Amino acid sequence: MDLLTRIKGPRDLDRLSLGELDQLAEEIRTFLVDAVSKTGGHLGPNLGVVELTIALHRVFESPKDKVLWDTGHQAYVHKLLTGRQDFSRLKSKGGLSGYPSRAESDHDIIENSHASGVLGWADGMAKANEVLKKDDHVVAVIGDGALTGGMAWEALNNIAAAKDRPLVIVVNDNERSYAPTIGGLANHLATLRTTDGYERFLARGKDILERTPVVGRPLYETLHGAKKGLKDFIAPQGMFEDLGLKYVGPIDGHDVEALESALQRAKRFGGPVIVHCLTEKGRGYTPALEDEADRFHAVGKIHPDTGLPISTSGLDWTSVFGEEMLKLGQEREDIVAITAAMLQPVGLGKFEEAFPDRIYDVGIAEQHGAVSAAGLATGGLHPVFAVYATFLNRAFDQVLMDVALHKCGVTFVLDRAGITGTDGASHNGMWDMSILQCVPTLRIAAPRDADQVRAQLREAVAVDDAPTVVRFSKGAVGPAVQAVGKAGGMDILRKPKAARPDVLIVSVGALAPMCLEIADLLDAQGISSTVVDPRWVKPVDEALAPLAERHRVVVTVEDNSRAGGVGSAVAQALRDAGVDVPLRDFGIPPVFLDHASRGEVMTDIGLTAPDIARQVTGLVAKLDGRFESRAVEPARD
Repeated sequence: MDLLTRIKGPRDLDRLSLGELDQLAEEIRTFLVDAVSKTGGHLGPNLGVVELTIALHRVFESPKDKVLWDTGHQAYVHKLLTGRQDFSRLKSKGGLSGYPSRAESDHDIIENSHASGVLGWADGMAKANEVLKKDDHVVAVIGDGALTGGMAWEALNNIAAAKDRPLVIVVNDNERSYAPTIGGLANHLATLRTTDGYERFLARGKDILERTPVVGRPLYETLHGAKKGLKDFIAPQGMFEDLGLKYVGPIDGHDVEALESALQRAKRFGGPVIVHCLTEKGRGYTPALEDEADRFHAVGKIHPDTGLPISTSGLDWTSVFGEEMLKLGQEREDIVAITAAMLQPVGLGKFEEAFPDRIYDVGIAEQHGAVSAAGLATGGLHPVFAVYATFLNRAFDQVLMDVALHKCGVTFVLDRAGITGTDGASHNGMWDMSILQCVPTLRIAAPRDADQVRAQLREAVAVDDAPTVVRFSKGAVGPAVQAVGKAGGMDILRKPKAARPDVLIVSVGALAPMCLEIADLLDAQGISSTVVDPRWVKPVDEALAPLAERHRVVVTVEDNSRAGGVGSAVAQALRDAGVDVPLRDFGIPPVFLDHASRGEVMTDIGLTAPDIARQVTGLVAKLDGRFESRAVEPARD
């Protein structure tokens, strides 16, 4: 690591020869495999952008020039070249974020980890430079997968409107997002990959013609003037140029010299330019290259030599969903599945193997996925759209106005709901139960264990006249939590010992074991409690209000934002029913949470059994004190 340890900032790259840059690239790959195998993280994408990142920082002067990444998980090399080489606590509390972070460095301009937004950022920054008459350069690096998103094309439409506004768009084309990139754009890029580039053809022609006496130069100029038609014939990049965007490429994304040449040309152009770079996800690491599913897009802790996981955490929520989806597909021919470029991460791999004609990968386009689902439902099918909880935020309008308004039977399965932790603020699935509360007719299921995932998924796909949502956590599923009774459609998980119990604990989803622990801690303080799992948290079960009326205090515990979440819905339901019982809601505060493990985040925000039990004990004590003071208060005339 002789060269890498000498890189304290981007300008240290300037004095390195091409041979030394190749050596540096190999050192970086060795570092990444060693470091990420110890912590987990996004390995494959970063192995693919080593030379590209080196070239970017050689040509542009960050942070004066703004280098923006979409998505930010491919910025590990950028971190290394901007002075951040301690990866020992990557994605852990107090360590480096797995994405760009303004708190870490002035070189990190935007903290983006949701795809397809970078071109909008770049458009705005380029416009700001124009208004303020700055000579800074704006460079947006976007993957071919992220380029499938609708926001990217909205931005391109605006970027192309200003022919003389400098902006460099680097398309990192590795044929993949998580999985192989699909769709019309992917087919177009594939065509560009497999044909000789116009620039190389023209360069060869120029060499020959300039050596031809008299007619050589005029003939070259004529040839250059006809470049639009010639380009379409040799390499059909006309799609970009029809938008008004200068196109350079395709460029070997692992040739630093070629990359620098292309980027320098783009930098000098004075208008919007696309530099199309071909890279190899997982480059230089055999286990990643042999992983056809996603080229080690994201890994846990692995053996660096073999790429095999160091340990397994048992059955996980995603796998339970995937197995049940396969069974449903075998039982019902009308069940189809949708994914937004995340077939394997959301557990649809086995469904795709069994029913390749009944699964649709829409690319990184959640809005389109939701509307397409409405169309599938209207056409007589029942679509199941599996997506990370945090990514459904992007399709709220479509869920509201296309799916719900049209009474479409669509099931949204939200993976990684609640606190996910190590991926930071943008990946916590902490908003879905809040933003979906206002959608008429929509129903939300929050399974507490694997058995309930299976049962409630089946209940959800049985609904054909309204949207349904099934949300579950990230990681391993705990043991089954058995019900000991029923109240309406709710499961009672613990019955009180006292005839007039003190506290009704409303447990949401995977927090059921915690709520039972809270009940045990309260019992030790002489406070009796009932624990109930609503199963379907929207709408609020009609049996909840009369049950609450038989208790002195209601407590809700949810893995979602407290603002507008289940606690708020329960409070409103009690008010509507005329039940005047004090309610305390526990959940995630409305803040952006720093990256850390799930347990550390929950401890930091007080969402643990001891913290909640302590506060509930204090609340009950206050009620007791109030009742005692009333008892001794003198009568008034």
